[in-house]
Amino acid sequence: MTDRAPLRTAAASITIAILAVLVLAADQFAKHVALTSLPLQTPVPVLGEFLQWYLVKNPGAAFSIGEGVTWLFSIALGVVAVAIVYTGITRVRSRVWSVVLGLLLGGVLGNLGDRLFREPGFAVGHVVDFISTPWMMPAIYNVADIFIVCSMIAVAALVLFGVPLDGSGRAKSAAPVDEPEASLED
Repeated sequence: MTDRAPLRTAAASITIAILAVLVLAADQFAKHVALTSLPLQTPVPVLGEFLQWYLVKNPGAAFSIGEGVTWLFSIALGVVAVAIVYTGITRVRSRVWSVVLGLLLGGVLGNLGDRLFREPGFAVGHVVDFISTPWMMPAIYNVADIFIVCSMIAVAALVLFGVPLDGSGRAKSAAPVDEPEASLED
C-alpha cells in the first residue's frame, strides 16, 4: 500500500457529497424511466429469467415487510443520512471511506426521497422498485438498494480489516510491547 497523506476534511466531505449526488441522480433517473416506461407489476424480460424489469411501488422494507410503519423507515433513513454526513465532516479523511460513505449516502437519500416525496404522502411514500433477479432472490429492488447493499458490504470489510476513518493507513492498536534487548555479555 502506498503511503499517501490523509485527505483534508474538506476534500473528504466534497468526495462524499459528489458521490452521493451522483448516486442519487442515477437512482432517481432510473426510477423516472421505470415509472414512465414499464407496466405496473408485469414482468418484462431483459435477459430471460436472469434479469427482468418488474415495476412495483413498495410500501414497506425488503419483501414489503412493515407496510404499516413506513414512517419508521423514513426516520431510520434520515438518522443514517445525518450520521453519514456528521461522520464525513468530523472524522473521515480516508479516501476509501470517503468513497464508500458517499455511495452509501446516495443510496440512502434515493430511498429516503421516495419515502418523503412519493405517494401516498410525506414520510409514508412508496419506494419505486423495478429490478428483479428471480434466480438470485425473490426481492425486487432499485439502484439505491444496490448501492446500499454493496456499500454496507464494503463498510463491513473496512471494519474487519481495520481501515481507519482518519486516513492514517494503519489500524490503531494497543501500544507496542517493548521486547527485551539482547545482551552482548553472553
